[in-house]
Amino acid sequence: MTKIADIKRNTKSGAYEWAGKTVNCCTGCGNNCRYCYARHMAVRFGRSTDDQWSDMVVREHDVIKKHRNYGELIMFPSSHDITRDNLDACRTVLKNLLKAGNHVLVVSKPDPVCIRALCEDCLEYSDKVLFRFTIGAMDNALLKLWEPGAPSFGDRLWSLRFAFELGFATSVSVEPMIDADNVVEMVGELLPYVTDTLWIGKMNYLGRVRIDSPEVAEAVARVRTTQADERILEIYSRLKNIPQIRWKDSVQKIVQRQEVMSPR
Repeated sequence: MTKIADIKRNTKSGAYEWAGKTVNCCTGCGNNCRYCYARHMAVRFGRSTDDQWSDMVVREHDVIKKHRNYGELIMFPSSHDITRDNLDACRTVLKNLLKAGNHVLVVSKPDPVCIRALCEDCLEYSDKVLFRFTIGAMDNALLKLWEPGAPSFGDRLWSLRFAFELGFATSVSVEPMIDADNVVEMVGELLPYVTDTLWIGKMNYLGRVRIDSPEVAEAVARVRTTQADERILEIYSRLKNIPQIRWKDSVQKIVQRQEVMSPR
């Protein structure tokens, strides 16, 4: 029987660096993350306004859609999160994907209520599920500023441990790094509960963040400073030899540029 760890991964960038296909069932997301790429694209192409995005809408036709076995790793969701407001819809979609024989990468800023429910649903499919939880900082004040509607660090750590202790394959995404100064310490706290990989990446496209308060302006400036090339290279140097660590393309480009400039 093929297990989730044996499914061939993509080598592209963005979401397709993780999976061959994405599935979603909502427009908008209650997390209301300031850096959200899906939000930016929805506004750009007229599918939502900036203010409407946080009022998530469940697309019923995508909830009841019948899926086939796509023969590649499916990322669910990729443009919204799994929250208490859409939990029932997401449970339906995930079960439909798994019943069709798919292997699914479940990506979330995890709420313990939601993760407990998903784990209960997926126990019989545990070899086909990989949970990847986005955890960008331990500092709850920073998380609240950048991801106003998302769970605390404690809730995300609990969710990671819960899935791990039930025997699911687990992974973490530290993208974006909200608190690069403390990322090495955080990685040390998370790794004991990671069976698969831990991904690290920069916060991209800071220029599209809406500056609506002095606090946000200060936070943007801090991220620019803490993810400057020299700081990224320092993080890379300290973590590069850990087998579970993977580097998103935003970090890889800096490392490759440095290697070209400083050949052995």
